[in-house]
Amino acid sequence: MPQGFLLSRHSFDQRGSTCIHYWLATAEGPVKLVIDGERPVFMVKVADRTQVTEALAGVPYDWQQLGFQTFGREEAAMLYFPTIDAHRRAQTLLQNRGIDVLEGDFRLHDRYLMERFARGGLYFEGVARARDGYTEYRQVRLKGAEVQPDFKVVSLDVECSGQGELYSIGLYGDGVEEVLMVGLAEGQPQSAGTAIHWVDDERALLKALEARFKQLDPDIIIGWSVVDFDFRLLLKRAGRHGLRLKLGRGGADARWRDGREGSQGFVTLPGRVVLDGIGGLKSATYNFESFSLEFVAQTLLGRGKDTEDVDNRLAAIEHDFRHNKLKLAAYNLEDCRLVWDIFQHTRLLDYLRLRAQLTGLELDRSGGSVAAFTNLYLPKLHRSRYVAPNLPADGGLASPGGYVMASRPGLYDNVLVLDFKSLYPSIIRTFKIDPMGLVEGLAEELEEGDTIPGFRGARFSRDRHFLPDIITNLWAQRDIAKRERDAARSQAIKIIMNSFYGVLGSGGCRFYDTRLASSITLRGHEIMQQTARWIEEQGHRVIYGDTDSIFVWLSGRPSVDEADAIGKGLASEINGRWRHKLKGELALECELELEFETHYRRFLMPTIRGSEAGSKKRYAGLVVKGGEEKLVFKGLETVRSDWTALAKQFQTQLYAMVFQGEDPSDTIRETVEKTRAGDMDEQLVYRKRLRRKLEQYVKNVPPHVRAARLADDMRRQQGLAPRYQNKGWIRYVITLNGPEPVDHRQSPMDYQHYIDRQLKPVADAILPFIELDFDSLVDGQLGLFGVTD
Repeated sequence: MPQGFLLSRHSFDQRGSTCIHYWLATAEGPVKLVIDGERPVFMVKVADRTQVTEALAGVPYDWQQLGFQTFGREEAAMLYFPTIDAHRRAQTLLQNRGIDVLEGDFRLHDRYLMERFARGGLYFEGVARARDGYTEYRQVRLKGAEVQPDFKVVSLDVECSGQGELYSIGLYGDGVEEVLMVGLAEGQPQSAGTAIHWVDDERALLKALEARFKQLDPDIIIGWSVVDFDFRLLLKRAGRHGLRLKLGRGGADARWRDGREGSQGFVTLPGRVVLDGIGGLKSATYNFESFSLEFVAQTLLGRGKDTEDVDNRLAAIEHDFRHNKLKLAAYNLEDCRLVWDIFQHTRLLDYLRLRAQLTGLELDRSGGSVAAFTNLYLPKLHRSRYVAPNLPADGGLASPGGYVMASRPGLYDNVLVLDFKSLYPSIIRTFKIDPMGLVEGLAEELEEGDTIPGFRGARFSRDRHFLPDIITNLWAQRDIAKRERDAARSQAIKIIMNSFYGVLGSGGCRFYDTRLASSITLRGHEIMQQTARWIEEQGHRVIYGDTDSIFVWLSGRPSVDEADAIGKGLASEINGRWRHKLKGELALECELELEFETHYRRFLMPTIRGSEAGSKKRYAGLVVKGGEEKLVFKGLETVRSDWTALAKQFQTQLYAMVFQGEDPSDTIRETVEKTRAGDMDEQLVYRKRLRRKLEQYVKNVPPHVRAARLADDMRRQQGLAPRYQNKGWIRYVITLNGPEPVDHRQSPMDYQHYIDRQLKPVADAILPFIELDFDSLVDGQLGLFGVTD
């Protein structure tokens, strides 16, 4: 059978029936599958039949009782409709009467794939017919397949004026490296390597883009903010010229749909996928201080744009469009190339493809953990004749979080970190935690000993469940990916598995039940506490625990090899105890696995500021691996984006000296002196995100907002447009007159602020443990404090 990979999916009504279109990328070229007459469906309780019949008078539907039941063990019927419109109208009529409609929120084209376990890759067959640039199949049959597609990808970037007038469109990728540019070739200097296609005006630019899409025929278009900026702008400008931008396959129109307030919109190009680099990286759990193309490119590739100053860049673009179009073309194309290289460097497309193959999510879907879980779980549930519940009406109650034990502050030698491998997925596998398993486990005919106890009244079936097996399958695939060093596949599976707890604890999931989430997290608490007790029985001291990690202090002075051997021995001992305990008490096979993760030669667990109590999720340590030493910071200033470079540099230098047993006194005094002398000014800049519009900050106006308002006031005085009204990032400093933007500072720096608020907190976290005091050192006095254990 032929096979392909899903690019886009759509369903609609046509001549009193339904039609589904699936576009695929195949080795033989693009394929369009056409499926006619598939009936939309939802479920209702059989007990509501009389009310349903009255409410749906005049709406065509087919009532079928196929032995399904709800999670409340009430018999359910399936209602099939001839059209999507009838399906939608029927839901509204029933809901208006307070009649429960179950599983009514699935799009026809999604349910069709889901029920056939078709995710990403497909086998298909049918009656084929050649069309203009693609092959169309009708009378289709399909099923899931493992497919390794060779996508045709193009990176796109648009340059425009401050008013949105289109100047040029860069295209880079498979079979193309060129810029479409408004202007005349005559009078321009010779191109220095950038291929330029000249057009007369903006309308001609848009038509040229249509022509190039038809010629290049890409499967995937990538870019940076490519949906919410580039395509939104392209469609808006096309509308001004009365054009319907035909960028889809088969001459289909590109379509725009606004997202909810404050969220990204959506662009649809039938037969193609538009992937935004920012959304893709976030879904793959990348995190950057800034997601600007410049910052990400510099971080990942070591190169970027010449400047990230928005005003100067825009001014340069407008100047170059008038006076140096070749320079603008090179700039435009480099933006395309940067995006392309970021995708290549991160293997982002591989990750998104694997995610789609594993979960059934669209390639361009951002987030989607609930949908991924549903795609994997629901078809299995249906084969057990259960109907899924609706979302909780109250939005769901909060479930307990991960276990975090009180820390024992101190400066330690030789701390080991033991980590449970994928603790929450392991708990689901071991204790058979599962939505249907909960329903079955609470069934009246089952004796308590025949089930597995959970928390908050939960009991789970020992053999009627799906989620443990789904995770076991994913786990095995991840182990294979690790052995084959397939980082993209391993990461995709890890993210999917780890999302399942969050899904079950989310009021946005139809399978939400506080007993499910609590039976995972509270079991985690129990496991962590028991593990800590067993470790301390071995003569060691547990100084901290966090969700799935336990920090163990080794007394004495073991060598690196000896400490590593102790760590491995402890992991093996604890794993054996858990196997014995679960087998003996609950007759369960243990899937928990404790691993020796890290050996810190020196380790600091600080106190909470202004308190003697130990902090949580904040520590630092010195790791020795392969003969090289590395400082590790967790939750401290060095890894916080809202602290200055001064604090970060000072902390790194100070901790390195203390961990090496060196006296940091002179370094502290020298840093303070340089700060007061103005030698450190470049490191005193705060950088913070404006998460709301400026006008929305009313009662509480933090420093960065005050700086942003001041900046926009001064820009208006200079005849410039305000820059910070609609969110964004602001760089500012603290002066004797308060916070001021870096670009418009007028007052002297408040150096004492930086000493008190940046240097002193960093020093106070570690100096007491070596009998030093920041204030005494800075004032030239010696202050001795007792060691905190």
